[in-house]
Amino acid sequence: MDHHDPSLTSETTKLRRDLNAARARNVKLADLLKEARDRLKDLSAEIDDLAEPVSTYGIFLEFANHRRDAEIMTAGRRMRVKISPHVDKSSLRSGNRVRLGEGSVIVESCGIPETGSLATLMEKIGSDRAVITSPSGEEKVVRLAEAIQHQARSGDSVLVHERVGVAFERIPKTEVSSLSLEEVPDVSYADIGGLDEQIDKIRDAVELPFAHPELYKAYQLHPPKGVLLYGPPGCGKTLIAKAVAQSLATRIGDGSRSWFLNIKGPELLNKFVGETERRIRMIFERARELASEGRPVIIFFDEIDSIFRTRGSGVSSDMETTVVPQLLTELDGVENLRNVIIIGATNREELIDPAVLRPGRLDVKIRISRPDEAGAKDIFSRYIDDSLPLVDSAETLINTGVSELFRDKPYVRLYFSEGSCQVLHYRDFVSGAMIANIVDRAKKLAIKDAISAQGRGLTTRHMIAAVAAEQSESEDLPNTANPDEWARITGRPGRNVLRIEVIG
Repeated sequence: MDHHDPSLTSETTKLRRDLNAARARNVKLADLLKEARDRLKDLSAEIDDLAEPVSTYGIFLEFANHRRDAEIMTAGRRMRVKISPHVDKSSLRSGNRVRLGEGSVIVESCGIPETGSLATLMEKIGSDRAVITSPSGEEKVVRLAEAIQHQARSGDSVLVHERVGVAFERIPKTEVSSLSLEEVPDVSYADIGGLDEQIDKIRDAVELPFAHPELYKAYQLHPPKGVLLYGPPGCGKTLIAKAVAQSLATRIGDGSRSWFLNIKGPELLNKFVGETERRIRMIFERARELASEGRPVIIFFDEIDSIFRTRGSGVSSDMETTVVPQLLTELDGVENLRNVIIIGATNREELIDPAVLRPGRLDVKIRISRPDEAGAKDIFSRYIDDSLPLVDSAETLINTGVSELFRDKPYVRLYFSEGSCQVLHYRDFVSGAMIANIVDRAKKLAIKDAISAQGRGLTTRHMIAAVAAEQSESEDLPNTANPDEWARITGRPGRNVLRIEVIG
């Protein structure tokens, strides 16, 4: 039988406890030593960084020597430098900013610069260069950064590093986007009422060349360069231009391939000499670029009389002496350009310079007249149908609106110099826009009655009230201070109106 010495067992236990404590102290000491070593390493790295020379920056231009070296611009000098093996070469692109370490070695790619000078891109030279114009009018040739080589186009505003000679970013500007809204309008001929004859004319002028180019080629017939839509305001000139673009897109089969450049005449005007001409040049340059891709391009000048007035008329500051010739040269330049048609809209056709309207320029002229009773009925039918909450039938409401609008109701009496006089009725001033407004008024009256539980749909009473309200508000709107304007409204320009008497 074995007997254990109690004192020996107690000593063994104590030794094991001391050993475990020593082992724990060793682990803790090892952790402290590792932490101290890491801290010393970080401090050493920080000291080494502080000892490094100051970094300089440059603009990367291109690779050289089989991508082993790089061409850069730094401090106004072009240099060939080495690339650190730690730098990802795929991050080095033309126009990027790079950091240079000791020995002018590229040690970091820092992306494109955030600041620079604004310039306008006038024309691309190949794929990687372009002609730009500074705000002062100075022209320069610069390199296009790789990021914008395929995106930049004529008329764009670009950010330029002038000392380096690199354009590295496109800057969206309201000027360019507002002058040319490139879209296919969502307006069809079916949305336009009372203008069937005018629609047929413009389709013959604009769509036939695109629909049957082989016949035009066989007959050696060139499509018209431009169309002028003229007539009283609110009669559908702008709607027709939009429908032309939409129809062309449908004929081609892909709506995205037709372009509608909507140019607002007054927005082209600029107080700086030559700026309006530059914008016109920019618009036609954009049209040429789109047309070269085989796309039909409609350039629509709304209120064309505001910028292309008769030269020497003294109506404005004689800016027409340079603006009109700019348009004429662009129109003549379109001669060898396919798939481009200019459409102008105006209600003051007598103010446009005759050279713009001569054959070979805006040679197709289509008058958009005020609607007669049949045309008004057609326009009303575009806004009133059985899909609306109606008490009376749609046909009854339309007939009521037309009869109220065209009944005898004297408006003004004109006295002419030869002693005669003429009475104009409210029906002599009907337009498509007026009819649309009358229908809106009638719908609002019906809504108010529905809210007050006094009605449940559109009635003839609402139509009669709407026509009366429209005519009442229009009484004081025409300018009675200019008799010559009234002679033009009557359709007899040239007659001398001595006095106007408002009867309404």
